[in-house]
Amino acid sequence: MLTPSEAQYVTPEQLCIGLYIHLDLGWMDHPFTFSSFKIKNQQQINTIRKLKLKRVRYDQALSDVEPMLIENSPPPPVIVEELDAEEEAILAGKKARIDQLKTIQNDIARVEQAFVRSVDAVRSITRNVYSRPAEAYADTNALINQMLKSLVENGDVLIHAMGNQLGEDLYFHSLNVTVLSLMLAKSLDFSNADMQDLGMAAMLHDIGKNDIPHKILAKTDPLTKAEQTIVEQHSEIGVAVAKKMGLSNAALLAILQHHEYVDGSGYPRHLTGDKMSPISRVLSIVNTYDNLCNPGHGLAGLTPAEALSRMFAKRRAQFDDEMLKSFIKGLGVYPPGSIVRLSNDFVGLVLCVNATNPMKPDVLIYDADTPKNEAVILHLADEADIKITKSLRVAELSPEAHAYLNPRKHVTYSLDSKEKPRPR
Repeated sequence: MLTPSEAQYVTPEQLCIGLYIHLDLGWMDHPFTFSSFKIKNQQQINTIRKLKLKRVRYDQALSDVEPMLIENSPPPPVIVEELDAEEEAILAGKKARIDQLKTIQNDIARVEQAFVRSVDAVRSITRNVYSRPAEAYADTNALINQMLKSLVENGDVLIHAMGNQLGEDLYFHSLNVTVLSLMLAKSLDFSNADMQDLGMAAMLHDIGKNDIPHKILAKTDPLTKAEQTIVEQHSEIGVAVAKKMGLSNAALLAILQHHEYVDGSGYPRHLTGDKMSPISRVLSIVNTYDNLCNPGHGLAGLTPAEALSRMFAKRRAQFDDEMLKSFIKGLGVYPPGSIVRLSNDFVGLVLCVNATNPMKPDVLIYDADTPKNEAVILHLADEADIKITKSLRVAELSPEAHAYLNPRKHVTYSLDSKEKPRPR
């Protein structure tokens, strides 16, 4: 988009449908969703003229038409009383969007606070598994029960991408895998007992890595064959630790099998799908996904969309097909943490996905005309004319957009099943 110094301007009388304009006003000072947009109808023109701007900036490259010539332009339309009612409705809609923005911001803050509490709980569990296994079991069980209560009893499941500052690598992965495993299990109609076993296994699936030398786990170069053999022992070590805690046989089996694949290419037993338990097959999918997104130790991960695409297009034979399809459907084509381009050419960061409507997430919008602290968060389910057109890599962002959106170094998820009305 052109900067004000490079732009062309027209008078309000020259505005016409198809012209792409920029309103040089604060977002709170006009009734439109965006400060930059293509004019779609006469009502928008009438509203812009009421803003009493002496000139309006436009972008010729993004416009479908040329501005109207003054000598050929019709006189401004007569604004009758009905227009006042329409304008009031538009302004009411803007107020609803402002209220919606505050609601979403409050929701995000609330979920992030809950996430921090979960991080603290996982930190305590990890610290106590050897010295106080019974206490670690009780704490894990309480955390899973809390998640299940929210997941099973409440309404739509929202998957949030958390901020960079809210956790540590050691605990990110356990929470991610637990949250997404429970989401997938719910979509597959698992019983409460199976979801409890899955949650316990997901939270503790990598507990055996505590006994693997850190220098091996932290290595960024490819592992040697001997090092890989050592790393693969963490599944069986984890079973031994979890058994002392008192986990069920089903949960122990899932910990053992979380690196198995249905085509027999996994470890430690090279099992095929018919030899894997259902909760093990779920855990295998989710663990793989999160490892692709968040490999840890400073390594660059795939975007969420890229990870799902790779799993489906290149590694599909390794996973239970129906479970993988359900997982992709639940996260959506553009999972939380994705950088996306919208149909109006704006770029944004997907913050939250509703599992029942994954193609219409909440998106934080980069708009150079809007201060960062007033950034627009669009609830796309309420925006019939705007949709996501493609996923972008972080490297494709301009420096300004990167600083504005602050894309997550790690993609970390949290559940929110609080039912709440959305402004319409």
